[in-house]
Order: sequence, then structure tokens, then C-alpha cells
Amino acid sequence: MNQAAASPETAPAPINPNNWNGSPAAQAVMAQTQFISFAIGDDQYGVDIMAVREIKGWSDITHLPKQPEYVRGVLNLRGAIVPIVDLRCRFGQGLTETTPLHIVIIVQIGGRQVGLIGDRVLDIVSVDAAQIQKVPRTGHGEQTDFLSGLVTHDSVMIALIDLPNLLSAQDASAGN
Repeated sequence: MNQAAASPETAPAPINPNNWNGSPAAQAVMAQTQFISFAIGDDQYGVDIMAVREIKGWSDITHLPKQPEYVRGVLNLRGAIVPIVDLRCRFGQGLTETTPLHIVIIVQIGGRQVGLIGDRVLDIVSVDAAQIQKVPRTGHGEQTDFLSGLVTHDSVMIALIDLPNLLSAQDASAGN
């Protein structure tokens, strides 16, 4: 009997986490995307949760000359110099009058860290990737180049920020 219990026919197959055999549960997990939602005024935005390195309260920054208006300055973050981008200004809504209640979301874009000024963090949101809709193009689309999509969550529309395009647009403007 002991030989029968130890035979390969009755032993359970080893679990391979890389082979989910396309099960509905596995497909559902793989189709989910998560992002941090935050507010700028009455509008809600989201950034990929995997790009977020930390969220910190507002602190004084060092202003640098000859930067685009939306680059408010730099922050020394544990020895790393991080540029701070005013998203309200970047989105054409004027400069943010920062207070101690504002937040800075530190994100990784390529090999660089960048801080994004927001009014407040709202939530961690999980949605099916299929729920993300394209941003409608109107006119030249310059103001929407840094948005990757729109998603409705709890009856609120959230604009998802395309971080690589936000940075490349920043680099192009800084070169002018």
C-alpha cells in the first residue's frame, strides 16, 4: 500500500504559477489594472500604481531658472534631485497655489523620478483593462497627448496620465 501512495500516478502535480492554463480566474487577474487616483480641483486623474514610488506631503522646493512654467522646481529626495511638475499648469489650468495640504506623487518614468503636484490622493482603483477608453481627439490634441485613456469608476470619470509622454513633452519644452 505504501508503494501505491507514493506512485507518481497519485501524487499531486506540482503547482506552476507561470502556467495558469488560461483559466477564467487567471484571465480576470491578468486583465486587471491598478492605479492611484488623485484630484486636481474637481477633476480626477490616475497614474499606474507600478510607477508610483511614494506619496509625500508638500514641502518647499528649489526653483530653477529658465524652466517651463509647469516645472515648479526640484526637490531633494534622500539625495536624489527630483523635478516637480505642476499638473494643473501642465493641463492648462493655471499655477497651483500650493499649501501644506497638497501632495507630491513621486513616480518613476524610465530611469528618472519625477514629482507630480496634486490636491489630494483619493484611492487605489482596480479596473478591467477593457474598461479603459481612448481619449477623444479634438483639434490639435496637444493638451491630451499625455493622457493614455479614460475610465469610469463609481460614476466618476478618471483621466489616466501617460507618464512617458508627460516626460517627453516636458523634455521637448525644456529644450526650447
